[in-house]
Amino acid sequence: MSSDFKYSMGLNHAGAYQVSGVPFVTGNLTAPASGSEPFKIEFPSVTRWFTITSEANQHIRFGFSANGVKNGSHNYFITHEDNHPMQNGPYEMKITELYILSDNGNAHTGVYVMAGLTGLPVSRVNNISPSGSNWSGSLGVG
Repeated sequence: MSSDFKYSMGLNHAGAYQVSGVPFVTGNLTAPASGSEPFKIEFPSVTRWFTITSEANQHIRFGFSANGVKNGSHNYFITHEDNHPMQNGPYEMKITELYILSDNGNAHTGVYVMAGLTGLPVSRVNNISPSGSNWSGSLGVG
């Protein structure tokens, strides 16, 4: 029997998404004004799910690539005015990066992101898009 084969989990490994995620929380972020470069959150491993919340009922764009959240792209979500949980998550998506941007000309502070992380390292999903380990360049992402 050969011992050359080493089994390890990959992007479609179901077990990595069936267990609870390792907690990841970052808070009091500033979403730059629309027209600026978006703020990028890089997760240390692939997410199982994530939520996003903004204080003071501020509309924040969030998406999966820098181009996706910029003006004219429309490849993003917007936090709901009253932070209704159905609008802001949890979103069960396997992502490695999240981009945030204000939906108007003013920067907004008080943005919080929480995620459940899988044990799948980001390095295992390199080259899934033209820019590397995120979904940038994918249809509908921007």
